[in-house]
Amino acid sequence: MHRKLLPLALAATMSLPTLADEAAVIKKAVETKLARTVTSVTKTPYLGLYEVYVDGQIVYTDEKVSALLIGALVDGKTMKNVTDERMQKLTAIKFADLPLALAVKQVRGDGKRVFATFEDPNCGYCKKLAKDIAKLENVTIYTFLYPILSPDSLEKSNQIWCATDRAKAWNEWMIEGKAPGGKGDCDTTAVKKTIEMGRKLAITGTPTIFFADGERIPGAIPIAKIEQRLAQTK
Repeated sequence: MHRKLLPLALAATMSLPTLADEAAVIKKAVETKLARTVTSVTKTPYLGLYEVYVDGQIVYTDEKVSALLIGALVDGKTMKNVTDERMQKLTAIKFADLPLALAVKQVRGDGKRVFATFEDPNCGYCKKLAKDIAKLENVTIYTFLYPILSPDSLEKSNQIWCATDRAKAWNEWMIEGKAPGGKGDCDTTAVKKTIEMGRKLAITGTPTIFFADGERIPGAIPIAKIEQRLAQTK
C-alpha cells in the first residue's frame, strides 16, 4: 500500500509551484500592470506578501497580485522599518566601481575614513550637509557634482569644476555663499558623466551619500549618524 502511495506523493510534490515559478508569474503580472521593469521578486515572512523591486521602489503584493501595496512595512515585534532596511541593501553599490576621478576630492587628517556624495550646488539640504561635514576629521570625501535642480545648477557645477582649487570653490559656495568665480569654460566632461552615472544609479534627489561598504543613504543625515557609519565601515 505504501509503495503505491509513494509515487503519487512524489508526483504531487513535483507538481507544486516553486517559489521561482511564483516569482516569475508575479514579475510578469506587475510589469504588465505598471508597464515597468521588475528587478527582483522576494517572498517576505509577513502575511504571505512578496517584495517586488521595481524602478527603484519596493512594492508589496500577494501571489495573485490582487493588490499592490506601496509604503513602509514595519515588523510588529521589533518595530523595525523592514522596507528601509531592504532598500539600503537593494540600492547598495560596489564603492570601488565609483569613478572617483570625476569627483571633487577633499582629504582631512589621515583621510582613512571614506565616503562619497552626489550633490547639487543649489540644494539647500546639500548646503546643510556641507556645513556639518566640515566638522569631520580624518576623512576623505568625494563629492560628485550632480546638477539636477536647474540650469543654474549646471552652470555653477561647471564653474566649480573649472576652478583651480575645486574643493575650495565648492566649500566657499556651499558654506559661505561665495559664488564661484570661474567661467566654466574648461573640459566639463566629468560633470556630464556624473549626471549620466547618477541616472543609471537611480539617484533622484540630493544629497545622496554612499559609504565605503556600498550603502546608500538619501538626504542630509545628522553628523552623528555619519560618524556612526564611518566607524562601522573602517
